[in-house]
Amino acid sequence: MVGCGSSGGSSGGTSTGSVANKDKPLCWFNRQPSNSSTGALDTTALNFNKDTYYVGFDANQGAELQGQMVLDYIKANIDKIDRNGDGIIGYVLAIGDIGHNDSIARTCGVRTALGTAVKKDGSVDSSPAGTNVDGKSKAVQDATLEVNGKTYTVRELASQEMKNSAGATWDAATAGNAIGTWTASFGKQIDVVVSNNDGMGMSMFNAWAKDNKVPTFGYDANSDAVAAIAEGYGGTISQHADVQAYLTLRVLRNALDGVDIDTGIGTPDDAGNSLTKDEDYRYSEEERSYYALNVAVTADNYKDFTDSTKIYDKVSKKLDSSKSAEKKVWLNIYNASDNFLSSTYQPLLEKYDDLLNLKVCLLYTSDAADDLLCVDLGGRRIIKKKKTTKKKNRKFNQQQQGGNYTMIYRT
Repeated sequence: MVGCGSSGGSSGGTSTGSVANKDKPLCWFNRQPSNSSTGALDTTALNFNKDTYYVGFDANQGAELQGQMVLDYIKANIDKIDRNGDGIIGYVLAIGDIGHNDSIARTCGVRTALGTAVKKDGSVDSSPAGTNVDGKSKAVQDATLEVNGKTYTVRELASQEMKNSAGATWDAATAGNAIGTWTASFGKQIDVVVSNNDGMGMSMFNAWAKDNKVPTFGYDANSDAVAAIAEGYGGTISQHADVQAYLTLRVLRNALDGVDIDTGIGTPDDAGNSLTKDEDYRYSEEERSYYALNVAVTADNYKDFTDSTKIYDKVSKKLDSSKSAEKKVWLNIYNASDNFLSSTYQPLLEKYDDLLNLKVCLLYTSDAADDLLCVDLGGRRIIKKKKTTKKKNRKFNQQQQGGNYTMIYRT
């Protein structure tokens, strides 16, 4: 999806006049441009121009962490985790989006760690298993786990993509309904709940798992999920949203100022901001992508992650406006109901824009926004977060067509 940002300029922020859209800095974030069927990277999108980058997190590293976190919890709590004593550790899995690279990685990560993965065309099958109480699904397999001299079977009892009737994926309400359906049929067999994100995980936790003391594992380290660890939520993964949000705006700031792209990232800027390579992030020049590194959040360390919108200390110093003048940035978020984007990523961006002297104009894009006030930019429906007058909307559209903004995309 498209979101747009600041005017082009030379170092120090001096305007050089109108800049065509094709030449404006562009940063894809949160979802890497890729083929939704094959997962192959969209190299054309990633090389839109010389100032195009992607910022996200290391999906495979995070997926492996989540799977290992679940496995470690099962082993550490083996004496009580088999709720009905049938010797089968049964889990259910909420899949966010079957065509989303991050969702695919997390599904594969959990299945690989638990031993329930099967190969399809040379890769782990990430497709939903449907209902698999009998263990006969072809998308997964039963695994064996030996702990303290006893052998258990690990089975994915059910999994599905959480898509609502309007087509929105990663849908928390759908996940809440799914756990209700599953527990009505085989609730006593469910020992663990796993989700591709915390939004769906918390929905299932609040709907059933919390009251039944069934550990639930998510991803994103949203504030409500981190707080719920004290109430039995099993754990989550921090994808270092603070680092991602900073990098999203930093690469644009550097491009607009005409400085080296590594400024304020691997190389300290004049204010002293910098990150630590291979600890906070990694960069792939071939993919033109910055990846934040993930951290497992469990009962052992959750108190360190209670505020998911806190800016990162390493990059918390404000830039000198005489050297980095204010620039306008159009930022697009495809779905206002996405829990991670709305409750964690967006607030962080709104904090970092002040430090980096960027004025962010926030837009929402949705195909299911028939009753909401919106403006049409290039055939896309752009949802304004706050109501504005029609006069302002017309002016806004004219500004976009006039080319006064740099671009940020969230696919």
